[in-house]
Amino acid sequence: MIRRKSALSVQSLVALGPERLAQLVLDEAGRNAPFRKLVNAALAASKGPEAVAKLIDRRLAALEKARSFIDWDKARAFRDDLRATVETITGELASASAALAVERLLRFITTHEIVFERIDDSSGHVQGVYYDAIEALGTIVEKLASDEADLLPERIMAALGQSSHGYLVDVAEAVASHLPEPSLRRWDRFLLQRETEERKTQKDNAVRAYEFNASQLRAVRQAIAVARNDLDGLIALEKKKPANSRDTIGIAERLLDAGRAKEALVWARKKPATSLRYMSEADLADGVAPHDPTVPRRISVEAAILTALEDIPAAQALRWSAFEESLNADILRDYIAALPDFEEFEVLDRAFAHALSSSRRYQALAFLMEWPRLDLAAHLVIRDQGNWDGGRYCMLPPIAQALEYEYPLAATVIYRALIDNILARARSKAYGHAARYLTRLVALAKDAGSCAAAAKEAGISDHAAYVLSLKAAHGRKSGFWSLVKSV
Repeated sequence: MIRRKSALSVQSLVALGPERLAQLVLDEAGRNAPFRKLVNAALAASKGPEAVAKLIDRRLAALEKARSFIDWDKARAFRDDLRATVETITGELASASAALAVERLLRFITTHEIVFERIDDSSGHVQGVYYDAIEALGTIVEKLASDEADLLPERIMAALGQSSHGYLVDVAEAVASHLPEPSLRRWDRFLLQRETEERKTQKDNAVRAYEFNASQLRAVRQAIAVARNDLDGLIALEKKKPANSRDTIGIAERLLDAGRAKEALVWARKKPATSLRYMSEADLADGVAPHDPTVPRRISVEAAILTALEDIPAAQALRWSAFEESLNADILRDYIAALPDFEEFEVLDRAFAHALSSSRRYQALAFLMEWPRLDLAAHLVIRDQGNWDGGRYCMLPPIAQALEYEYPLAATVIYRALIDNILARARSKAYGHAARYLTRLVALAKDAGSCAAAAKEAGISDHAAYVLSLKAAHGRKSGFWSLVKSV
């Protein structure tokens, strides 16, 4: 009889008794510095919020003064220390005094520029702590008394008004909806005045700095406009942006939500010139040119607007045309959702036939896997068995794995393409992967009896013949064959 481990719970821990629990906490605090700080904060909380605030202030002061670079092997501990500070503010302090917690969170967020100069945060983990702090700030601000919330705009500008990192905008978006209307109006007037003053004093050699500041101030004003439900004010600010940075789709969505569909259509059809381009793994494999990543969202919004304008045929024509061009599953789902009952079957047959006839076989395969129609995906794999590039190792292995159970022949085709590519290019660092793929082929070969006729009809050799062909072509690649013996 197997006994289940006892689950941790408040009741089971209380049953241990205070002395045993205290010893466990003390032992862990000795091993875990962030945990020790949380324990110290809990002890300080018993003396009141001012004691917790004092403890946090010491940590923030140390963070503000430190300048030494943090080596990679200490980065995780540093991140955990930052997180412990934020948790202390949002936990022990916020539960006792929202006003004191907001003040410390703002002070913590202000340290971001100093911190990012001290650490290589290419992983984004430290930045994530700051975003968590900003999100928590919005939640705690909601608990402020109205007179305390009224002071927040000035405090935010004093803390982050000169920041070059952009957290001013994030903070404004987090807190604006929780501020009183008079505070929002005053904040907006202050920002407008500051933008006007900076425009008057800018110098030719400081145009870039001015543009950044102006853009940041406008973004804060837009956050205020959203909080005030001032759609026209939001649009007026959007029009002041350079044409290539306007969020035309976002404005179209807001206008549609406000019942202003005709205006929304104008914005949805604006296509700002942008240098941003995107290529999926399937695009790369098919040799498709980079494309605008906003197109699916733009099509969805424009079609929704046309539907609101009761021009359903135009909305459906737009969706179908976009699907034919992109093989985007979400666009097809929107198209089908708008069909009358029982018409989707014929449309799906047409859509799948279009995908199977497409010259972009990788995009078609990705679409059929996503829908999912694994039977058609398997058919495509076997039909084009000589044309799959085994160098597409980011895309093909997951597809092969997904096809293994029901469509072993298709999985076999993909695994062989991957192995052939690795060995043909003598990619010794990938020999381990090739050996594992060959192991999968051994397992798939056990199902050969049930699909031998289909394999013969498709021109797919049996496993023994394939292994012989590998040995004939790559028998001298001892690094690979040694791994095959060990898997």
